[in-house]
Amino acid sequence: MPIIEISGLDTPGVEVFASMTEAQLRASVDAQNGIFIAESPKVIAVALSAGYKPLSLLCEKKHILGDAAEIIAQCPDIPVYTGSRELLASLTGYTLTRGVLCAFERKPKATVESICDGASRVVVIDGVCDTTNIGAIFRSAAALGIDAVLLTPSSCDPLNRRSVRVSMGSVFLVPWTWIDTDISLLNTLGFKTAAMALRDNSLSIDNPLLCAEPKLAIIMGTEGDGLSDRVIDSADYVVRIPMSHNVDSLNVAAAAAVAFWQLRPNSHS
Repeated sequence: MPIIEISGLDTPGVEVFASMTEAQLRASVDAQNGIFIAESPKVIAVALSAGYKPLSLLCEKKHILGDAAEIIAQCPDIPVYTGSRELLASLTGYTLTRGVLCAFERKPKATVESICDGASRVVVIDGVCDTTNIGAIFRSAAALGIDAVLLTPSSCDPLNRRSVRVSMGSVFLVPWTWIDTDISLLNTLGFKTAAMALRDNSLSIDNPLLCAEPKLAIIMGTEGDGLSDRVIDSADYVVRIPMSHNVDSLNVAAAAAVAFWQLRPNSHS
């Protein structure tokens, strides 16, 4: 376990925690599939349990024998960079949550077919680019029985550091991958699609037809504009959450949690 004390911001090896952008991490040549950063011992432990390969650790000196001790014991061969809280904050640009960061190698991109195999409920995240919302949707998906998450290219990367943190590591628990904006592939895989949108012809989310579907893909749209007309028109169902007090819609993360719970298979049988 090589312990490397950081003397300044130019210490070789710490650039993954400091100067590299999220895009540069994803495209990193140092790992076959790119890199992401996980923050806090609890989230790091979830990533390790899910089989992600650790590359290096950054933590405050006091955590080497404290909060990071168990992680270090699990990963004896990776470098551990350490320094004062103030130095690490100046290095990363923020105060570390629980004083520990870990760089991981990404897994190879999965196919839509592979992560939907055997699934009965999946969610399609279309154009959601707020990292907090992505993390919250993943946390709800893991807690409420969603089997897989599919994201269109205009959505935020689930392995963005903030998304990972907000999800409390749930991004490592639910299979996910990217899907083209043409989601008709899901119909060929046996799914009926349910677009969450406000339309005059939409079904209420408690309609028993929806829960009776053996395979349902729930499509969630952007925070502001919602789903495009093209996506809504191509869906098998258009679904709304009934509202009170003239409220027209929920935040996409809140709406996702409601949908995941209400649309679970045969939830009213």
